[in-house]
Amino acid sequence: MYFSLITPEPGLERDAAHEWLQGAYSEHQLLWRFFPSPRDTGRDFLFRRRDVDGVPRFYVVSERRPEAPHPAWHIQTRSYVPDLAEGTRLNFDLRANPVIARGTEGRGKRHDVVMDAKKRLLEARGLTEWAAWTPGRKTSDGEYDPRPELAELVASTCAAWLHARAEQHGFTLDSASLRVESYMQHGGKKDQLRFSTVDFNGALVVTHRERFAKALKFGIGRAKAFGCGLLLVRREG
Repeated sequence: MYFSLITPEPGLERDAAHEWLQGAYSEHQLLWRFFPSPRDTGRDFLFRRRDVDGVPRFYVVSERRPEAPHPAWHIQTRSYVPDLAEGTRLNFDLRANPVIARGTEGRGKRHDVVMDAKKRLLEARGLTEWAAWTPGRKTSDGEYDPRPELAELVASTCAAWLHARAEQHGFTLDSASLRVESYMQHGGKKDQLRFSTVDFNGALVVTHRERFAKALKFGIGRAKAFGCGLLLVRREG
């Protein structure tokens, strides 16, 4: 496995810009170009985009060493064979696509956890629109029933989503350090691409070496082709 940092070459940012300024679908196409392969080859990499001073930095974990498709791109690569013992405490950063399946045995249509929570809160009150939940609304018992702020709903639902997946991925979360930020909904090519992302950061403790190594390799959650799922970690201190 390899861990790579892909950035525009200094002075050639404008040459690279047309490929990364067009949203998630264009980024998906761009990253594939760093891993040339026969048609119908499965994706064998994860990536995460971060911008620094308006310039993108792509962090990539891959089975193959990436190759620059154009001189405008610079690649730094090193071998990546994570093997972290149980009890290791790490700072982490994760961009994820939190969804939940509704249907028979959890195999139904997948829904954004925030939108799903909003829908269920409205149904419980006999409402059909978020705007109909007015600030002065009261319950049938005459108690005030304040509508939660979006940031509060995002934090609670997304944190619960990650906590529910921690054990299967070989770690526990430090709840006090957990931050949930930057909730976004994305459109894409011809408005066909629809998904949401949220950024998590904080501290975790490794509880199962093999499961955690697998999470670092294969990621967490869905929408991995569009920059979600890559778990970035570093030791504290």
